[in-house]
Amino acid sequence: MAKLPKITKPYFIALVATVGGMLFGFDISSMAGIINSEQYIEYFDNPSGVIQGAIGSSLAAGSVVGSLMAGPISDRWGRRDSIMFACLWWIAGTSVQVATTGVGSLIAGRILNGVCVGITSSQVPVHIAEIAKHNQRGSLVCCQQIAIEVGILVMYFIGFGCTKIPGTASFRTAWGCQFIPCVILLLGMPFLPRSPRWLAKVGRDEEAIQILADIQAGGNIHDPAVVAEWEEIVKVIAAERETGRGWRMFVRNGMWKRTLAGMSVQAWQQMSGANVMVYYMPYVFLMADLSGDTNTISAGVQYALFIIFTVIMFFFIDKTGRRTLLIWGAVGMGICHFVVAGLLGGYSVDVPEGVNGNANVTMRVTGSPAYGVIAFSYLLIIVYALTLAPVAWIYAAEVWSLGTRATGMSLAATANWLFNFALGMFTPEGFVNIKYKIFIIFGILCFGAAAQAFFTYPETCGKTLEEIEVMFAKGSMPAWKTRKGESRLDAEIQAVRDRKGAGGLNGGDEPRVSTSEKV
Repeated sequence: MAKLPKITKPYFIALVATVGGMLFGFDISSMAGIINSEQYIEYFDNPSGVIQGAIGSSLAAGSVVGSLMAGPISDRWGRRDSIMFACLWWIAGTSVQVATTGVGSLIAGRILNGVCVGITSSQVPVHIAEIAKHNQRGSLVCCQQIAIEVGILVMYFIGFGCTKIPGTASFRTAWGCQFIPCVILLLGMPFLPRSPRWLAKVGRDEEAIQILADIQAGGNIHDPAVVAEWEEIVKVIAAERETGRGWRMFVRNGMWKRTLAGMSVQAWQQMSGANVMVYYMPYVFLMADLSGDTNTISAGVQYALFIIFTVIMFFFIDKTGRRTLLIWGAVGMGICHFVVAGLLGGYSVDVPEGVNGNANVTMRVTGSPAYGVIAFSYLLIIVYALTLAPVAWIYAAEVWSLGTRATGMSLAATANWLFNFALGMFTPEGFVNIKYKIFIIFGILCFGAAAQAFFTYPETCGKTLEEIEVMFAKGSMPAWKTRKGESRLDAEIQAVRDRKGAGGLNGGDEPRVSTSEKV
């Protein structure tokens, strides 16, 4: 059977692969766009508190399962094929949602979709990080966050438009649109190359070298950049094989530092409280006295802001340090939470019966304080879009060793989804029971995130994946002394050129195929 042609332009690879992020975005706003609609409230009996929390967080529950599955599947079958496998879960979950007969089947469908999102959210960054050039890696992984946000925006306004359709056809039509990005992803993935680092790991060296050359140097396997990077990959694989396998490789020889960094950065992304806005902005704006279409459209503006400012960061992500963005982004978000808490705590009035009958919203603020709540809610999303939203995924994909990257990123995504699930369950109850204090809690957590980033996250911007491994080794410099750039790959490329100028090694100085054991 003839092989499909492979397109090896890095930005095309990122464009197709990150449609997996669009699936995530579609499922998030498939709820946000309709939770205030009469059709949804009537059919599902005005769900609130724990029930609405279960509906909202069921995606995250499935994503925990998917994240745990992702590592072994990706190590066995490859990054690309694991993403294609995830699409089967999405098709099943979307089918169940479209045919829903009540809360139980809606939750079941969202759990199945979540399995897909758990796999794609962990393995799309891995696939891109292992293919990208070291000076493009941040912007390419950033494409996933942009795809998530595009999916959120598109699906949100599809949902809003479908609320004009009477009866259950409104939400069934909206949820049926989730098939579209899945089909695009399934059709596009076979045209993408496999990860050259995964191919090297499983002993398919010649194929790995050729793909590396196709991506880095237009197919020239003798290019000094290809030779230097391949030699670095081979060295790292040989060193990792000596460390053994099993769960101990995530903690031994300083690996615990990478495990802590990868998992905690994903946990902090959730504990920053941004998803309170992403999932429940319509509730927050109902507190600020916006209702009806005004509420829905105003809440949708955040998704446009999300895209605009993440696209802006796309052009600067590889010129700005990861640490800088993680630290100051968390501080900025914390300040926004405290301001919203102060405005709601100082000026709101209790509405025990629920604002506009919505049992999840039991306080309201009007006038200038309401405008302040709206403004700082938008500002929080802007800061998040510029910092934690893209950088947490980038950083988590960078910190692992080759031998642990698939399963390690799976653990990181699991941390993300566990906290996503917990916050999804907690937030509706928090709005009802502790009200404005929920924003104080998130503000404190943001400052905790900034503190850990300062003390434990070394700077990875501008370095190869193999160089990053050294930064977590025993005796490496403290995180707060590390700087972006300063990659040693340029020196290694020059060394290859010098060898070639001196007559070369290995019969012309092409990448040397290792004799490592295949796995």
